[in-house]
Amino acid sequence: MSKKKHFDLDQPLRHPDHHRPVSRRDFLGQGFRAGLATVLGGSVFSLFANPQLARAELSDDLRPLRDDCGIMGAGGAGKIPFICFDLAGGANIAGSNVLVGKQGGQLDFLSTAGYNKQGLPGDMVPSTTDAAGNPFINTDLGLAFHTDSGMLRGILDKVAAGTASATNGAVIPARSENDTGNNPHNPMYGINRAGANGELLALIGSSTSESGGNSLAPMSMINPEVRPTKVDRASDATGLVDVGDLVGLLSQEDTVAVMESMYRLSDAKLKNVNTRVTNDAVIKDMVRCGYLKSADMADRFGNPNTLNPETDPDIVGPGGIFTSTELSGDREFQKAAATMKLVVNGYAGAGTITMGGYDYHTGDRATGEIRDLRAGRCIGACLEYAARRNQPLMIYVFSDGSVFSNGMIDDSVEGRGKGVWTGDNQQTAASFFLVYNPAGRPQLLGGSADEQARHQQLGYMRPSGDVETASSPAANNVNLLVETVVLNYMALHNEQGNFANLFPSHGLGNASLMDSLTAFAPIV
Repeated sequence: MSKKKHFDLDQPLRHPDHHRPVSRRDFLGQGFRAGLATVLGGSVFSLFANPQLARAELSDDLRPLRDDCGIMGAGGAGKIPFICFDLAGGANIAGSNVLVGKQGGQLDFLSTAGYNKQGLPGDMVPSTTDAAGNPFINTDLGLAFHTDSGMLRGILDKVAAGTASATNGAVIPARSENDTGNNPHNPMYGINRAGANGELLALIGSSTSESGGNSLAPMSMINPEVRPTKVDRASDATGLVDVGDLVGLLSQEDTVAVMESMYRLSDAKLKNVNTRVTNDAVIKDMVRCGYLKSADMADRFGNPNTLNPETDPDIVGPGGIFTSTELSGDREFQKAAATMKLVVNGYAGAGTITMGGYDYHTGDRATGEIRDLRAGRCIGACLEYAARRNQPLMIYVFSDGSVFSNGMIDDSVEGRGKGVWTGDNQQTAASFFLVYNPAGRPQLLGGSADEQARHQQLGYMRPSGDVETASSPAANNVNLLVETVVLNYMALHNEQGNFANLFPSHGLGNASLMDSLTAFAPIV
């Protein structure tokens, strides 16, 4: 194994036991692809000649009219920003990355054989210690990771110590089918229904699919009115707004003044016009709001660098989260940068980052370790950016299926002496979420350490390393896994009591059961 060459970071994965990739999902999962934004802007119809009504800048007397025209204020709807990572192909999460245990929680250890299936050899299972006498357990992020987790190493590479100490998380053992496009994993429509919205648009995703990611969204949650807009690079972000040619001809302030003048002039004209249409008032409101939205767009987004992650010193540069070389040379970093710029700042309510090439059962361990490390760096970058912006953030990480190891060891430098990934195995699957709170680490529910441990792990695994399908509603039903994630998002706002009203056909049971599926006390 020490001489076996692993796959490079962006090298496509070819599996002899898989059919040739033919679908978008196949190409993403095996890394053959890395994964046209909507342009928003007000319409300008005509300019009525009544110059005495023209006034400069977006005046205070017009600001209250934003609500009447459905213009979202700064920061969007005021909900916690939400980003999900869709690791296409069936990545490992349980055991070698996030620890998953039996009924007692993450540290209610599985059998050695169970951890072996999850890629950990006997001398690296969390119940043992390393040569220095330290357990293979890391709780820097609140949630317990294996100390040599690739994802953990990547996250800690990007977050400051203060960011890590203000973060906590929970893991959900849950099966999902391998190598199929029918896993409705994506929760963004549900997050939007729970109130998440942005100044510019509700949802964004790095793929052009209906969910914005690789996996589907639950059919019961889909709302075509808020279909995700594709954003996976800086140009997609800056291309979201087009305020027309005036900004190029005039200063931003003068542009706002002109557009506001057009609103006032048209409003005065409309008062004396009868459109002779039944919905006369509605048509006039649409015209008025068109002018007002144009003025508002120019006021807030006339400078395209407002949305550009590449000019944000917190994201890139000498003091940035990414170096210039990292950001220019890695498409996954570009996706993360564009998404976190829009979501954390409230320009979008929620976003999906799809990362391809996670069908990494290639007969070695190194290929998966390298890709887990990069995923961790992207996750950590989002957490650190939220910390620099003093904004809370919820991150959800999932994959379609999972993998298992047969116990063979990859002793290469990148293999790190751990078990090779042999093939797909939905039984070892899990998802997890992390929550950053600027005010301090989110607090687990429960009056004792044992109760808190059960709230940090929502469900459990058998000693064999397989999901116990009776351990939670989410354990054997991906739709209910999504509902569990949305429930936890609402609970962070202390709004879980409204879950049944928003999702009347949900399958999470009564209020008592839903409480057992909730990890944290409210943070807002």
